[in-house]
Amino acid sequence: MPTPFKWARSLWLWAGTLGLALILAILPLSWTARSLASLGVLVVVAGGWLFAGRNAARQRQSIELAGGYVLPVAGFQLPVVAVCGDGLRALFGEAPEDQLALRITEQGCYLRVPRLERLTAIIDYVLANRPHWAGQLSACYIVNPGEQSDNALLAGNVQTFRHQVARVRRNGVALPMLLGCYLQAAYSESGWFTWEAAHPELTVRDGTGHLSASQWQQQPANLSTRAARLRTCVQIESLGSWLVQTVLPHLSSREQRDPPCPATACAVALAPGAGASSPGNLWASWLQERTALEPAGQVAGPASLPFPDPVLALLPRQPGLTPARRSVLQALWLFVLAATVALCSSAWQNRLLVRQVSDDLRRYQAIPEPMTLEQPEHRLKEQAVAVLRSDATRLDRYYREGEPLSLGLGLYTAERIRPPLLAAIAAYRAPIPTPAQARIPDPVRLDSLSLFASGSAELKPGSAKVLINALVDIKAQPGWLIVIGGHTDATGDPQRNLLLSRARAGAVRDWMQQMGDIPDSCFAVQGFGADQPVGSNDTPEGRAANRRVDIRLVPETGACALPTRVSGGQPQPRLKPAAHLSQ
Repeated sequence: MPTPFKWARSLWLWAGTLGLALILAILPLSWTARSLASLGVLVVVAGGWLFAGRNAARQRQSIELAGGYVLPVAGFQLPVVAVCGDGLRALFGEAPEDQLALRITEQGCYLRVPRLERLTAIIDYVLANRPHWAGQLSACYIVNPGEQSDNALLAGNVQTFRHQVARVRRNGVALPMLLGCYLQAAYSESGWFTWEAAHPELTVRDGTGHLSASQWQQQPANLSTRAARLRTCVQIESLGSWLVQTVLPHLSSREQRDPPCPATACAVALAPGAGASSPGNLWASWLQERTALEPAGQVAGPASLPFPDPVLALLPRQPGLTPARRSVLQALWLFVLAATVALCSSAWQNRLLVRQVSDDLRRYQAIPEPMTLEQPEHRLKEQAVAVLRSDATRLDRYYREGEPLSLGLGLYTAERIRPPLLAAIAAYRAPIPTPAQARIPDPVRLDSLSLFASGSAELKPGSAKVLINALVDIKAQPGWLIVIGGHTDATGDPQRNLLLSRARAGAVRDWMQQMGDIPDSCFAVQGFGADQPVGSNDTPEGRAANRRVDIRLVPETGACALPTRVSGGQPQPRLKPAAHLSQ
């Protein structure tokens, strides 16, 4: 059969396994934190393993058996009673207090507890050597009324016993309790007078059966014996009242830190050698005040007292918590604790995941749609979409491969947010690049005299070739505005020159619009007159250079757009390159 320390070691291994499972698979820790935590768990388990073995060995060797005594064999089935209180010397004889004295009778095994404080240690020693005896163990507290002379001392001893019993019971041992008394009497009776929890009436028990007090009193035919038994019954009833008032309240009170410890039965034996009565003891005072009877004087009797064998049948036989059962129960509680931690961690991580993805989605939706790439909102929108794509990749992996254990355990809820996340990503459209991000071509400069007659705004018949050759690189496209500017020299009236320059620019615009089917929104016509010379108006060469028409492309949002649609559903302008106008 496995010893207690083996069960304790198994419990440490189980606790370590659960701890490692939580750290490595459930809790949201970094790899560094997981490594350190796993190392800590292994160190704690190793320490617990060593401590369990040393503690078990120390318990097995903590108490030395008195000479000539040995514990009953492992298959011993009778009650094992730890006896505390008065009369121990008359029950067990002389033995050093640091050694365990015991007696084995036909009805059970009795263990001496020389001091109340040693009850827990003796029970631990027995369980360390006989772990399957947990259901057989019980305690007997003996109060000899003739030896009690101080109420406070008696109350303190009873409360100490109660505390020790509570400590044992907290370790999983039921430890039913029996209250015993040896009453000084002029003669000896083989039976035990008992008050049982289930039958509060006084009962007399002997080795063969039990009788009520009235039946026991009427049993003998001799009148003198009956009278003696009547007197005995009065004393026993008085002793029962004394126990109820003096001893039992300290076992059942709920005012102390330890739970109530009611006695399974109270048993009284009459014995001539019950012990030396102290002068003015509590029992003598009580008996005289209540009944006017005098307690029996000191009578020489046998050197030993009888053990309460007839009463042992009243002790309940409970399976109790053997080390194996206690370890299994503790292992179950450890599993429940680990499962609770795992469920709480999974629920919290699922909540964080849903909140994170929801926040990312709301942040994306809160950014205005940019019209151009130059707007700050475009960069913010791109960053938000990148975060959404990362979230979608993660959720898609969980959808295809299954969520990790840290998010599982039946608590995964992020699947409900995946459809709106994918819909937001699919609906995103980046703005069309504006001309400002492309290279602006150099302006095209045309000589006015090659296009127009002097002082005229009508194109010459041969000007089409000049326009086509000059505008090879000029192409109308969305976001580009074709700006046509007319210029003159400083000769003549400035107002007339201004009107002439504007008219010439308009003539070029009309030709391009007519020949290239370019919408009017793609053009801007300007007349500058002589205000923007490129040469000196004092020389013929300078004046010739100033007479010109400039064509240039200028980026402008919304310029040159047509409401036509092509494949893909996106509006695109229907434009024709200027280089193909001759076709």
